[in-house]
Amino acid sequence: MKIIKSLLTIVGIVLIVSVILLIMISTLEKQMIYYPAKYPDGFWEPERFGVPVKDCWFTAEDGVRLHGWYAEGVESDLDLTLLWYHGNAGNITHRLENMRDLLDLGVNVFIIDYRGYGKSEGEPDEPGLYKDGVVAYDYLIDEKDHTKDNIVLFGRSLGSAVAVEVATQREVRGMILESAFTDAKAMARIIMPFLPVGAVISSKFDSIGKIRDINVPVLFTHGDRDTIVPIDLGKELYKAANEPKTFYTIQGADHNDTYIVGGADYYQTIKKFLEEL
Repeated sequence: MKIIKSLLTIVGIVLIVSVILLIMISTLEKQMIYYPAKYPDGFWEPERFGVPVKDCWFTAEDGVRLHGWYAEGVESDLDLTLLWYHGNAGNITHRLENMRDLLDLGVNVFIIDYRGYGKSEGEPDEPGLYKDGVVAYDYLIDEKDHTKDNIVLFGRSLGSAVAVEVATQREVRGMILESAFTDAKAMARIIMPFLPVGAVISSKFDSIGKIRDINVPVLFTHGDRDTIVPIDLGKELYKAANEPKTFYTIQGADHNDTYIVGGADYYQTIKKFLEEL
């Protein structure tokens, strides 16, 4: 009897601790998803990286003022702009090296900071990020005289979910999804496999449920040593996507070093995709 009572006590303690953890996770959900670097944090002298950017300001439908950088690529036959939605940490200034090398491909780049990141106002949440993604697209149409045939969405990590959502609302030429995941619940199971976190979080980021409705060429890129978003999640999303689609595995790359480890082959893969659009 003492053994049974001891076991019941242990089970009770585990259940109580689990409930407390789930409540804490639910309460601190935003803090666990978003890691913004607010201005002046970052590298706000892009000329040091050889990136000639132009500051862009625009306002989301709910009145939040946002900031981004627009830069023109080297002279080429590509009349395309990458609309770049970055990951959940840092801000646009932490992508300068990657941005410079993308510009060398001959494509323009428009990278934005979500609400709460960099110089953008507000606080991040899932509906807000979608609003930010859409208004950035509209800015290219209204202020930069782009058309749907000029715009290629480029979403990395969390930004892949933003890109997928925007592609369901606006027409684009194509889409690049890097280190993409299927949905928030799948990520929750990976981060905390022993707790039903997916049942208590409100964020969905349901890319796998949306991508079936998108009918543009998609390039998936993913490191095979990704310790944040396992490559299997990227492949699952790829499998759900419509043709035409391509999956490029970056051998030896983790989550944040795809363009470094991938090197010339990484950039040539992107260039080939853009040229064939």
